[in-house]
Amino acid sequence: MSAAPPRLVIDPAQFSPAAVSDETRAFNAALAERSQGPGLAETGLDEMRSGRMFPKPPPSPRAIDRTIPGPDGAPLAVRIIAPENPVGAYLHLHMGGLVFGSADGQDARLEQIADRTGLACVSVEYRLAPEHPWPAAWDDSEAAVLWLAANVVSEFGGDRLAIGGESAGATLAVPTLVRMRDRHGFTGFSAAALTFGNYDTTGSPSNHWNGRPGMIIREADIAFCTRCYAPDPATHKDPDMSAIYAGLNDLQPALFTIGTLDCFLDDSLFMAARWAAAGNHAELAVYPGAVHGFTAFPYALAEEANARIDAFLKQQTCG
Repeated sequence: MSAAPPRLVIDPAQFSPAAVSDETRAFNAALAERSQGPGLAETGLDEMRSGRMFPKPPPSPRAIDRTIPGPDGAPLAVRIIAPENPVGAYLHLHMGGLVFGSADGQDARLEQIADRTGLACVSVEYRLAPEHPWPAAWDDSEAAVLWLAANVVSEFGGDRLAIGGESAGATLAVPTLVRMRDRHGFTGFSAAALTFGNYDTTGSPSNHWNGRPGMIIREADIAFCTRCYAPDPATHKDPDMSAIYAGLNDLQPALFTIGTLDCFLDDSLFMAARWAAAGNHAELAVYPGAVHGFTAFPYALAEEANARIDAFLKQQTCG
């Protein structure tokens, strides 16, 4: 019997221009046309947070907003979308560069995760920079996990736990797992779905890909967000902020999802390798021609990636 293939695979063919589908090329061209003009640094946070550039999808009638204990007992808002008879819960951390976005900005996707995995989705309204720089969002994420770990059975009936998020959400998820291991001795999560995260605040090589076709997030945008949530450069290599420098032993099975045209490509390649080298189960899903944030759009490559994320969560928590 032949040996099972390794879980962590980097296939050079996925990085070839020939691997990019016609639909993905057309999508990237349309997105690039729409994204012409000033970037985040020039647009400003008020415009980004207004919803005019990126309108929120319709709210789910299934969603429940509530508060849980946050850091130092302050209230922390969460948004819950649950299936019937949940097997447990998925703690979701939203995207937005740690400076915009909200827990109610992806209801349709959370409905999809809940229905495909059997997990109740608990999305966290963590504090945003620059009003609340590091470690505020990290502290909120830790508080949400502490509440969920203590209450998942009483709240949802099942005991399985998963964590994940996109972009800033994945950025927060890894140090949250490390905090739970180191501060609370808790390693009870079954899976981590880490989608195009930024794991090195000092900057990985792909952060500097200005001018490449299909690049939507610019180096100046990354620098702007960094100045907001990490204004002190002396903190940029702190393992709590830049998880690539953290000790990663005894962590959960993780799926790293990334596109070949994502400015954070190297972050996922490096982190997936470190995850596996620390003795953890690591899977790497690379999508030819995918740009940052691609899973939020309605086209085939996004559905393929989201279906794999959901299958991974279900397998790790229920399989």
